[in-house]
Amino acid sequence: MAELILLVDDEASIIQLAQLYLEREGFRVISAGDGQAALDSVASQNPALIVLDVMLPKADGFEVCRRLRAENNPVAILMLTARDDDIDKIVGLELGADDYLTKPFNPRELVARVKAILRRDARVSQPDSVVLHLGDLSIDPASREANIGGNPISLRTKEFDLLFTLAENRGRVLSREKLLELAWGFDFYGQTRTVDVHVAHLRKKMGESNVKIETVTGIGYKLIVL
Repeated sequence: MAELILLVDDEASIIQLAQLYLEREGFRVISAGDGQAALDSVASQNPALIVLDVMLPKADGFEVCRRLRAENNPVAILMLTARDDDIDKIVGLELGADDYLTKPFNPRELVARVKAILRRDARVSQPDSVVLHLGDLSIDPASREANIGGNPISLRTKEFDLLFTLAENRGRVLSREKLLELAWGFDFYGQTRTVDVHVAHLRKKMGESNVKIETVTGIGYKLIVL
C-alpha cells in the first residue's frame, strides 16, 4: 500500500497544490487545518510523514512537533516555514523535525524532500548487515539500534542515518553536502544547517563515549576514536 502523507496547513490552496503533486507520485494524502486536528490525525491514521506548517491555529507547528517527540512518536516531519529565517528552521530541527522547507516552495522540491526523508538506504535495511564496532560504540544497521558501552542510545531516524554514515566512513572527512547526499538522500545545497543541528544532537547523546564527531573547519565532519 502507498505511504500515507498528512498535510497540515490552514491555507486550502497550499493543501490542494501539495496533494496534487504527492498523489501524482503515488502517495496517499490526508489533511488537517490546525494543530489539534493534526495530532488527532496522527493518532488515528498513523501517517508515514507529516508536512507541517509552523503557523497554525489552536497549536502551532512547533507545539505539534514538540508533543509528538515528547511521546516518542517517530513519524517523519517536514516543517514548512513562512520566512527564510534561520531561527524558525533551527527551532524546528531542535524540536525533532527531520527537515524544513521555506514557503513559497516549488511543489516538485516538496515531493523530492518527502521522498528523501522516507527513503531508507538499502544498505541499512538488509537483515544480514554487519554490526559496526568503533571504540565503545556499536551500530546495528539491521535493527537500527546503537549503543555505547552496552547501553542503548535513543536516536531519531536521521540521527541514526547520520551516525551510520559517519561510522562507515570512519576517519574520512565528509562535507556537509556529502552528508546530505548520503544520509538524507538529496543534495539541496544551502540546507547544510540541517547537518549541523543533527551533529549537535548526536554529540549530546554520545556523551562520554570515546567515539567523537570532529569538526574539520571549513570542510565538514569526521568520526574518530580517541
